[in-house]
Amino acid sequence: MGVLRSMTGYGEAVAENESFKVKAAVKTVNQRYLDITVHAPALLAPFEMRLRQAVKETVSRGKVDLFLTLTDLRESSVTVRCNHALARAYQQALNELSDALHLARPDDVQQLAAYPDILTVEESGSFAEGEPVLMDAVRDALAGLDAMRRTEGAALAEDFSRRLTELERLTGALEALAPDIVSAHRDHLEELLKGLLETQGIDESRIIQETALYADKVDYTEETVRLRSHFAQLRAILAGADGPVGRKLDFLIQEMNREANTIGSKCSHAQAAQLVVDLKSEIEKLREQVQNIE
Repeated sequence: MGVLRSMTGYGEAVAENESFKVKAAVKTVNQRYLDITVHAPALLAPFEMRLRQAVKETVSRGKVDLFLTLTDLRESSVTVRCNHALARAYQQALNELSDALHLARPDDVQQLAAYPDILTVEESGSFAEGEPVLMDAVRDALAGLDAMRRTEGAALAEDFSRRLTELERLTGALEALAPDIVSAHRDHLEELLKGLLETQGIDESRIIQETALYADKVDYTEETVRLRSHFAQLRAILAGADGPVGRKLDFLIQEMNREANTIGSKCSHAQAAQLVVDLKSEIEKLREQVQNIE
C-alpha cells in the first residue's frame, strides 16, 4: 500500500537557544487548494517567505494555519528611553500653568513620567541569531503534522480497500444477473410484438431482429466492464501513492458514479435495481472520504 495523507492534522514543537525560545503549532483542514496563513509576532515578519516555503515542502493542498510564539531570553532585551526634550517642555508648560493658576508647582518626576511619550520601551537587538531556532521549531512541528496526516491517510486507505472489495462484489452480482435480464426482456418483447403485429403480416425474423436491438438497451455489460477498470485504477493509485493523489481519486470516483447511474437507468429488474442502490451508496461514501485526501 502506498502513502496516503489526510488533509487534516496537527503538529507542534518547541526549540530554543540561550537567547530565544520559539513554539510552533501547525494545523491543516480540508481545502481544494493550498492556503497558508502565518500567525506570528511582528519581529518574525521578515521570515514569512521562508516559513511559507517550509510549509510548502510538507503540504501540497489544504488550509494551513501556522502559529508562532516567541520568548526573548536575553537579559538586556528591553530598553527604556526617556525623551528629555519633551520632559522639559512638559515641565515648562506645567510651571507656566502653576503661575497662571497660583497652584503648587509639580516637583515629582513620576508625575512628569506619566505624560505621553516621555518614556518609551524598545526591544533591543534583532532576531537574526534566533532564525535557526525558529526554523527548527517549524520543521519539527511540520514533521509531527506529517506523521498525523500519514496515520489518518493509512486509515482512509484501509477503508477505501474495504469499500472497493464491496463494490467489486456488487458489480459481480450485477454481472451475474445481466444475461438473464437481457434474455427475459427479449422474450417478453417478442411475445408482446408477436401478439400485436401478427395480423400485420410482418416477418417473424424482423420481429426477432427488432426485439434483439431493443433488448440490448438494457444490457449494462459495457458499464460493468468500465467499472472494473476504474476499480483497478483506484487500487493502483492506492498501491503506488507517494504524493498528492486526492484529485485523481476524486475524478475516478466521479466516473464510477456516472457508470452506476447509467446502469440504474438501464435496468428495471428489482434485484438489479437494489444492487445499483447499494453500489451508488458505497461510491458516495468513497466520494465523501476522498475529500479528505491530499
